[in-house]
Amino acid sequence: MSAPTSLSAAASAEKRVESTAFRVLAAISFCHLLNDMMQSVIPAVYPILKSSYRLDFGQIGLISLTLQITASLLQPLVGIYTDRKPTPYSLAVGMGFTLVGLLLLSSAPSFSMILFAVALVGIGSSVFHPESSRVARMASGGQHGLAQSLFQVGGNAGSSLGPLLAAFIVLPMGQPSIAWFSGAALLAMIILVRVGAWYKEHRQATRKARAKAAPSSHLSRGKIALALTVLVGLIFSKFFYMASLNSYYTFYLINKFHVSVRSAQVHLFVFLGAVAAGTILGGPIGDRIGRKYVIWASILGVLPFTLLLPYVNLFWTSILTVIIGIVLASAFSAILVYAQELLPGKIGTISGLFFGLAFGMGGLGAALLGWLADATSIEFVYRACAFLPALGLLTAFLPNLEPPRRKAHS
Repeated sequence: MSAPTSLSAAASAEKRVESTAFRVLAAISFCHLLNDMMQSVIPAVYPILKSSYRLDFGQIGLISLTLQITASLLQPLVGIYTDRKPTPYSLAVGMGFTLVGLLLLSSAPSFSMILFAVALVGIGSSVFHPESSRVARMASGGQHGLAQSLFQVGGNAGSSLGPLLAAFIVLPMGQPSIAWFSGAALLAMIILVRVGAWYKEHRQATRKARAKAAPSSHLSRGKIALALTVLVGLIFSKFFYMASLNSYYTFYLINKFHVSVRSAQVHLFVFLGAVAAGTILGGPIGDRIGRKYVIWASILGVLPFTLLLPYVNLFWTSILTVIIGIVLASAFSAILVYAQELLPGKIGTISGLFFGLAFGMGGLGAALLGWLADATSIEFVYRACAFLPALGLLTAFLPNLEPPRRKAHS
């Protein structure tokens, strides 16, 4: 085969990859929606489980702990393994754990079986997130931030849908109706088998392209370790503050402004919509202007609004929470892609670590802030959390990875 013919074939193959990228991103984002929807159903059915099995709050906490441990702490281990031994069909296998877990949960005969079922759902989630984040990067066509944003917004939508579906399906019809959600897991498995086939076909080509495009930052191990430590601090800031709104915003509105439960839920829905919008925006903006600038603007830039929030009326509370949701939610895509570019050969490890931290910090934040609210007041929680975005100053210690990459393309 002649050189021009080889080049033409390579260009044709590259074009085919680009043409399928958005279909793959749409598929993986939809499966992220289904995965997080099913996972968020579990906390929503706690009242049913508590009543049916006569559980105390300590046992409910143990269910949450089991879910958090399996869904958070296992993710980095999954990422490390798949970095060493890529497993294209592990996504479908992981979703199979979720399917079995939901079926067991729908008819669990004892509390120990509930814990086992919840652990299976958590394992499914821990397999899904690192590998699906890798697939999103493979399908990005170089727009890594956009790909991560599209992937993550599916999860945001799923987390919002889970409690809503639980309210309309599980609460009226009882625990056995949880089995219906296994249909969503089966649908996700079918889609993920197709995604796995794409992953297997494009793995070698994507690895070679990544090797050519990888930024040559030549950072020392010490600088990389410092950067990762800073990113963990930023994750702490973001998800602790988000936990205050995700878990306690409705209570804050009811307690301070005496709104109805329905009105408070509407305000929460508007905030979650703002979070989804911020998630979509953060990635592509980072692709254009650089991840570090998005991290600066997202974490530290939200500080004036969080400081104002505890002292304004209901109207401005609504406005400020929308701004906070949009700005703060834009950070995670930028942080994750920055970390992936910091260690380009460890995509699974980094994805597992940071998704695990996101889950873990959110759960830990909800627990600690609940204790703080009991010890003080719900309004004090928001006055104290208002200073968390000041940790955005840590961004100054991040090395700038963007300029060398841009010069390489100039």
